[in-house]
Amino acid sequence: MTPFDDDKMREECGVFGIFGHDEAATHTVLGLHALQHRGQEAAGIVAFDGRHFNAHRALGHVADNFSAEAIVNLLKGHAAIGHTRYATTGETILRNVQPLFADLEFGGFAIAHNGNLTNALAIRRELVRRGSLFQSTTDTEVITHLMATSRRGSVLDRMVDALRQIEGAYSLVALADDMIIGVRDPYGVRPLALGRLGTTHIVASESCAFDIIGADFVRDVEPGEMVVLDGSGVHSLRPFPPAPRRFCIFEFI
Repeated sequence: MTPFDDDKMREECGVFGIFGHDEAATHTVLGLHALQHRGQEAAGIVAFDGRHFNAHRALGHVADNFSAEAIVNLLKGHAAIGHTRYATTGETILRNVQPLFADLEFGGFAIAHNGNLTNALAIRRELVRRGSLFQSTTDTEVITHLMATSRRGSVLDRMVDALRQIEGAYSLVALADDMIIGVRDPYGVRPLALGRLGTTHIVASESCAFDIIGADFVRDVEPGEMVVLDGSGVHSLRPFPPAPRRFCIFEFI
């Protein structure tokens, strides 16, 4: 049995990222509450306090796993990303709950992904043949391994190098090197929106995640766009060639 043999038709996952707020984890919990309809199998949050990455992941609903004050207090940091999961690849078990985290050459790296990578199995087989050790059965982990084996220097260059090798639908958020990265695939299959709460910047699958915390919707992240949230604001990059728009009709529903 291959890691993706249990793939079934599902709806979508929800992603959320926030940078520059003392209560980043609390806002992420609320944002995931608003995105609960996008995935009800599992939820997870990774926060960064400038030195350490703090994580909590669990099976089940957001309210069942992140309502306790003690849990939220463990997620210290001014930056955080979160994920609500509908499985498209991989079993619904704890090791597949996102955000996934890894220590790479440049430091800690967490990633949460909404979508489905159509060539993930082929890439995974090649990476395993070359010696990569996978900890989950999700297609998302392929991105992490491609970044780990990239010859590029910076976090952003490694991510672009990895994403240029994958095919399929994705909107993702990542946390690394005191920045949050949001990326939407060149076809724009899955949504990603940019929001703002005072001087705090946010990315999320849907604008309802902004409403629940009193943030303002700024704009949609464009297909093929990479946005970087850090201490100096929001930066937009266009590292991928243009492609025909292929927005998913089920997102309207």
